[in-house]
Amino acid sequence: MQTNDHKIRNYSDVLNSQYGEPGTPKRAKFDEEAYTFYTAQILHDARKNARITQGELAKRIGVDKSYISRIEKGLIVPSVATYYRVINALGLTINITPAM
Repeated sequence: MQTNDHKIRNYSDVLNSQYGEPGTPKRAKFDEEAYTFYTAQILHDARKNARITQGELAKRIGVDKSYISRIEKGLIVPSVATYYRVINALGLTINITPAM
């Protein structure tokens, strides 16, 4: 489906047509890749905003610089524990709120 004709679309419909309905294997794979990308961007942006190098962040949480790089490139997804260590090392907090 071509979507570059500048028309307003319901992107739920676009995703459904390209990746299947929610709950299908193809859609689950897409969603997982999207979450990985989103997580990578959040951590990369937070680290940059904190003015901390990958090496310094790695040192703070006890991992190799290459591990931080792989997270930021979306090649790996950190465990929840590692994610929290990164957030704490950057001086940030996580707030969990109900979905609206």
